[in-house]
Amino acid sequence: MDNTIPKFDLPENWLAGTDISKELLGLYKNYPVRLKCEIMALCMEGEIEASVNLNHITVNKNDIITLMPGSIFQINDLNGDLKIYFVGFSSKYVENNDKAKILLDAIYSTLGKPKISLSDEGAMMTEKYFKLLIDIYEMSDEKLKLEIADNIFADTHKGISLIYKKKTDNENITSSKSEQLCKAFTQLVMQHYKDNRNVAWYAEKLGITHAHLCSIIKQSTGKTCADIISSMVIMDAKSQLKSTHQSVQAISDSLNFANMSFFGKYFKRHVGMSPLEYRNKG
Repeated sequence: MDNTIPKFDLPENWLAGTDISKELLGLYKNYPVRLKCEIMALCMEGEIEASVNLNHITVNKNDIITLMPGSIFQINDLNGDLKIYFVGFSSKYVENNDKAKILLDAIYSTLGKPKISLSDEGAMMTEKYFKLLIDIYEMSDEKLKLEIADNIFADTHKGISLIYKKKTDNENITSSKSEQLCKAFTQLVMQHYKDNRNVAWYAEKLGITHAHLCSIIKQSTGKTCADIISSMVIMDAKSQLKSTHQSVQAISDSLNFANMSFFGKYFKRHVGMSPLEYRNKG
């Protein structure tokens, strides 16, 4: 069963639609999957409880969610009849084109906040935009889809960045130094958890003492720095175990563990079972 679970990528450079069903999302329920593609989705009906990287979110009507390439997500629960619009860009398209600057702006806007709630009016306007993208996609042949892909990519990301900026300005959100530090720490962890699990290394990178970092993170999140680092490591390991054919040894190596035995002990300490037991669990 595990070997037949599809990876979450897109077969075309870009596509838009409304066919994210309960059945599809149910494939990713109760275990994490790493996105290879990028997805932007608007929920107009139903409710989705999920985890995106280190964030637990509930997506309801009028919510828009942005999932960047490399994001690890897990569906926890699905309620009601879903009506979800989406536009996505495949890993091949994003990786094979010079999209770094556009993508970086969107990543910065959505970092730590993959979901944002819109007003009824804002959601209706966004729904019209998604419907337009769907019409363009369905009426275009392969050649035209390829020709307009860059414009669709740029326009969509500009729109997402503007939505986040306007929402932030309207709510007059000002980040405290503690929030800024948490955001910077989380960003560093997402970039380096495979290479470094030493809290002191992160404190040095952030230019503060180990004790100060631990104190701020604990007060702000209720979790220790080590908890946050291990969460990313374990989510990545779970993702590879469930959605790839990689051997446990290969997964251990990809996460830079000294050896497979150490990886196995680390995984069991955090999950309560061995990597193979987790992979074979239905």
